[in-house]
Amino acid sequence: MKDIKKIVWGVVLLAVAVIFALNTLGVTDIDILFPGWWTLFIIIPCGVGLFTDKNKSGNAAGLVIGILLLVWQLGFLNVEYLWEICVITILLVIGLRLIVRGFKKNENKGDGIKIDISSDAPSGTAIFGGKEMNFNGQVFDGCELTAIFGGVECDLSGAIIEKDCVIKATAIFGGVDIILPGGLNIKLDSTSVFGGTDDKYDRKLDSGITVHVETVSIFGGVDLK
Repeated sequence: MKDIKKIVWGVVLLAVAVIFALNTLGVTDIDILFPGWWTLFIIIPCGVGLFTDKNKSGNAAGLVIGILLLVWQLGFLNVEYLWEICVITILLVIGLRLIVRGFKKNENKGDGIKIDISSDAPSGTAIFGGKEMNFNGQVFDGCELTAIFGGVECDLSGAIIEKDCVIKATAIFGGVDIILPGGLNIKLDSTSVFGGTDDKYDRKLDSGITVHVETVSIFGGVDLK
């Protein structure tokens, strides 16, 4: 179910509203803002993501970190270097995930041809700023996009895509928007930690051309449109 996250958050908000109402009427005296309440904004989406998202590793790491922070805030865990442990966990998950992806072959089904970005493929990088890339009327065969505390917009709506290609996007405390033309077969491979990839691409048509989109989101996001 694609809307399960909305349903879960809807239930949570309704529960909070009911508790507030009961507290106001004097029926209950429940302290919603308990120590570590903010960790629920890590635990809930990561827990739901384990069952709905393809990226299990990032959600698993987020869930573990969220639970550790909650237990710590409640006073049941006294770890001097807790934040360091959280950062190490994140780096380990990302590193292992990138290594696995680096060894994994992207192949077209049926023809066995390996697809990768050419050495002269265009790249767009935004660090503490913004960058716009437009490929209108140009032949496109792949690119690499990186946003660090910034944003990159890659407009491929008017690009000429004649063969299978790869788009690699990395968002670290930033965002990457990729606007694709219709009729493509999109293969998405995402790695996210406290971030994610929002796939809004309309797959009603299929020209037979496959675009492999590989994303890494760390406290950031990638949008496919």
